[in-house]
Amino acid sequence: MIVEQVMKTSVITLRATNTIAEALQLLRHHRIRHLPVIDEEGHLIGLVTDRDLRDASPSIFHLHQHLEDLQKPVSTIMKTDIIVGHPLDFVEEVAALFYEHRIGCLPIVNGGKLVGIITETDLLHTLIQLTGAHQPGSQIEIKVPNEAGMLSKAASIISNRHVNIASVLLYPDSDPNYKILVFRVQTMNPINLIHDLKKAGYTVLWPNLPGVTS
Repeated sequence: MIVEQVMKTSVITLRATNTIAEALQLLRHHRIRHLPVIDEEGHLIGLVTDRDLRDASPSIFHLHQHLEDLQKPVSTIMKTDIIVGHPLDFVEEVAALFYEHRIGCLPIVNGGKLVGIITETDLLHTLIQLTGAHQPGSQIEIKVPNEAGMLSKAASIISNRHVNIASVLLYPDSDPNYKILVFRVQTMNPINLIHDLKKAGYTVLWPNLPGVTS
C-alpha cells in the first residue's frame, strides 16, 4: 500500500500572513491538530501544530493584557524544518518515520507542492484495514520453525476447511529458530482450525482453548 491510497487530499492550510488567532479558529472549527503553511503557488513552507499555538497564546489569566499576541502572523511560530513524504512512498516506510522522529503528521509533497497529509490517526485506520480487525472473524497465532514454506503450509490447512484468510502478520519469536504467524480468519468458530493445526504439529499460542489438543 502506498501513501496516495491513504492520505487526505483535502488539506486545511494557512498562509504565512495568517494570524495566530485565525489558526486557532481553524483548529477548533475543523477539529484538527496540524496546519501546513503554503505560499501563493501551493509550495509547503512551514507547519503549525496545536502545541505551537498553545505555547504562543497568552494565558487565559492574562488574555486581555496580551491580545496583541494573537494577532502575530503564524510565520513567527511555524516550523520550517519539516519532514515530508511523497505520494508513492510505502505506508510502512512512513510509519517508520513517525516512530523514529516522533511526529504527529507528515505533509505529502510532489514537486515541492503540498498534495496531501497523513496523521497518526490515518496510520492507525490503515493498520486496522490491513489486519482486517474491523471485520467479523477470529485471530489465530501459531509458532512455527523459521524455515521457508511454513506460511504456505499453515495456510493450506486453513484452506482445507474452506475458511477465508483476511490477513496474515509475521513477527519474530524470542527464539531466533522460530517465528510467529498471526492469521485473521473469517470465521467466528475457529475450534476445528485449531484442532487441525495442532494435529499437524503446530504450536497454537492463541486462542488457547481448554480441551482442544492434538
